[in-house]
Amino acid sequence: MSFNKPIDVVMLTKNSENILRECLRSIYKNVPVNRLIVLDASSTDRTYEIINEFNREYRNVVFITEKGSRARARQRGIEEADTDWFMFVDSDVILCEDWFRRAIKYSGEDVGAIWGLNFDVTPNLRNERFLRLLALVARGCFNLRGGMHDTLIRREILEDIKIPEQLHAYEDAYITNWIKKKGYKVVVGEDIYCLHYRPTRYYTIKESVSLAETEIKCGLIYSHIYKYALYYPLLTLNWLIQFLNKNLS
Repeated sequence: MSFNKPIDVVMLTKNSENILRECLRSIYKNVPVNRLIVLDASSTDRTYEIINEFNREYRNVVFITEKGSRARARQRGIEEADTDWFMFVDSDVILCEDWFRRAIKYSGEDVGAIWGLNFDVTPNLRNERFLRLLALVARGCFNLRGGMHDTLIRREILEDIKIPEQLHAYEDAYITNWIKKKGYKVVVGEDIYCLHYRPTRYYTIKESVSLAETEIKCGLIYSHIYKYALYYPLLTLNWLIQFLNKNLS
């Protein structure tokens, strides 16, 4: 397999208008896009309009409405991709400069996926020690459960994957473990990353309780990734900082 040709990029979306335009610009600037395959969970904001802007410019967007779980959307994206390598990019991230050029140097015959670190962006947070801690947490979380924020994948490995429908979260862990069970490495790029701008709607008590329920159900009950619970205190601290920043600013 080579990287001489453009790759398919798969994106899951739902009401992503707040950062979507910047996300798409970073994709088209830093990745050779064959097709942008968008799986949209019935957005009610301007997501479709923004996606359509880029389709008018690049003429390579495939827009699919997918109302099932996140697992179903990932599965559909995998089935739609047809380039040797393809990439998952979340709709609330901005890729670093030269993401793809930096990533391909990690590709080898035994490599099945290449992941870039994701840094949660908190406005006005400048504490370097805490930011380094978040980077370590991101790496540790990935080693336990995987992640699809910005991940380049060898497509043939996933041709026979069937992600359990109930995994509305931790579908990334299922994909990562599948790749490893096939005998391939999943590597973390030391110099590739994305900035993660989680939508502010996640920093409400009601939404956070719902996310916590999904986290426990999919992570502990379905996926049995018990060690990941050790990161809950740090993840909760990061949520608290984001919550206070949103509600006190």
